[in-house]
Amino acid sequence: MLAWTIVWIFLLSIVIAILYPVVFTLFGSFKSNFELLNSTSIWPKEWHWKNYAEAWERANFAKYTWNSLFISIASTVINIIVCSMGAYALGRRMFPGRGLIMAVLAVTMFITIGAITYRPLYDMMREVHLHKSLWSIVLIFVGTHLSFNIFLLERFVRSIPKDLDEAATIDGCGFFGIYWRIILPLLTPGLGVVGLFTFRESWNQYVLPLIFTMTNPDLRPLTVGVISLKYSANAAAEWHLMLSGSMVSMLPILVVYFLMNKSFIAGMTSGSVKG
Repeated sequence: MLAWTIVWIFLLSIVIAILYPVVFTLFGSFKSNFELLNSTSIWPKEWHWKNYAEAWERANFAKYTWNSLFISIASTVINIIVCSMGAYALGRRMFPGRGLIMAVLAVTMFITIGAITYRPLYDMMREVHLHKSLWSIVLIFVGTHLSFNIFLLERFVRSIPKDLDEAATIDGCGFFGIYWRIILPLLTPGLGVVGLFTFRESWNQYVLPLIFTMTNPDLRPLTVGVISLKYSANAAAEWHLMLSGSMVSMLPILVVYFLMNKSFIAGMTSGSVKG
């Protein structure tokens, strides 16, 4: 009994540590800046609903929201298409160089985009004249997630019985026909996981979009645009507006998660069992 009590206390502590910043941001977004900086209570004395309207107008959130949606949706769709095709080829065919490709993918999974790679990436995109386009960010995000997503979907492909491929071949399906009619529909749980992870990571990125949009504010996503709310004409940091903007930037990813919740849970469990 004591052991379970300790476990529950530990889990409760983790939940509180995770949820407290979100709750603080939510209630703080309805406070005035003075109350936010001077009050010790998390609950607002007066609810300032206008904070959201002011944040939306001052930070050009309509444009920034479109940029974030474009980056996240484009990265997700391209990742799903490319990774599902790659996983199908690697999971169903033995060909020269397959082992090398898998080894390269395994190594690149542990290489993250850090400060040392920002300059080479920017120079590369400038050479192909994409450094002033949102496509530069999209392509980098696609490349960032390729290795892990292909590995994940390859496990799903291998869990699909090959008898289905043979039956489809007898019915006249070719390699691509099997992928389109058999593999892709059965990969739906895995694609849900890949889509959710890719969308979330693309939506939440800050440093890379900041670098690529530093000279072109019209290309900023929400994560970068929120920072502009901190500053005002009187040089005082307006944290209440920044918190309101942060809540706005959280909403789309929460909506996506709730819409894909069942697919996400199914994908996290179904790929662990080989058919």
